Amino acid sequence: MRATVAGAPVSFGVFELTPEGAEVLGPDDMLEILVETGYAGVDLGPEGFLGRGRELQQRLQRFSLELAGGWVQLPFSDDEAFAAALPELDRALAVFADAAELGPARLPKPTLADGGSAARQASPGRGAEVDALAEESWSRLVRNCAVAAERVRAAGLEPTFHHHAGTYVENPAEIDRFLAEVDIDLTLDTGHLLIGGGDPLDVLRRWGSRVNHLHLKDVDRALLDATVAAGGGMPEVWSSGAFTAFGRGDIDLTAVMDAVDALGFDGWVVVEQDVLNTPDVSLAEFRTERTADQRVNREALRAWV
Repeated sequence: MRATVAGAPVSFGVFELTPEGAEVLGPDDMLEILVETGYAGVDLGPEGFLGRGRELQQRLQRFSLELAGGWVQLPFSDDEAFAAALPELDRALAVFADAAELGPARLPKPTLADGGSAARQASPGRGAEVDALAEESWSRLVRNCAVAAERVRAAGLEPTFHHHAGTYVENPAEIDRFLAEVDIDLTLDTGHLLIGGGDPLDVLRRWGSRVNHLHLKDVDRALLDATVAAGGGMPEVWSSGAFTAFGRGDIDLTAVMDAVDALGFDGWVVVEQDVLNTPDVSLAEFRTERTADQRVNREALRAWV
């Protein structure tokens, strides 16, 4: 398989929902772990975490890593909010352009995602029940996604779209409709697809030619179900430990990777083990655990890439 494996800040508790006051690993410490455990790339994480401009370029060069992509969440179904958020997309594209200036073997994928709603984020996997999107809002989502994709392509990059729990593109039916109506290919996220009631193998059979980016997670289904049944939303899912190291959950990684390999996938494989650490975490212990998990995750992929 001609793919490249990247790690991600979310696997180290660093993303937009990291609790205020929580102590986290610094970017150099995190990249050192990724290099030590065998990764060739890294996802962006929160804008600015890895730096911008020359700082970002020097950091990537120092660790011999390439930028895999990065999360750009936009309120696609709300015209006014979407227009107000476009500067965020432009800032992210500037960061990706900085990384692309280094002449990487593989360009980063700006990873577009819908903003969803508070109701959906509070009810992972049940978004269509608690907050169905009206037809006119879906039309706005489709139209604004096309605008964002055009902006990405004008910057010399190819977009990808991330289905995600808590958003308006969460379950298989919503993913099907999105891919049928929008000229953007898909980030297949094994963990979020499971939350949305989907099967990665089914998506790969039906939409494999449209998958241009992979986010691989393993999921402890019993822990996930218990968290949701207790009323937990996405923050509780992330902090529950439901996203576990490969081989400790219920995703059939071998079947997924064999299917991806059969498709001739040639892109980024981003390993994500989303965690939320608490403000009272022992950072030394957290570092040790995260290092061990990322080594397990990388070694689990050696048969393919």
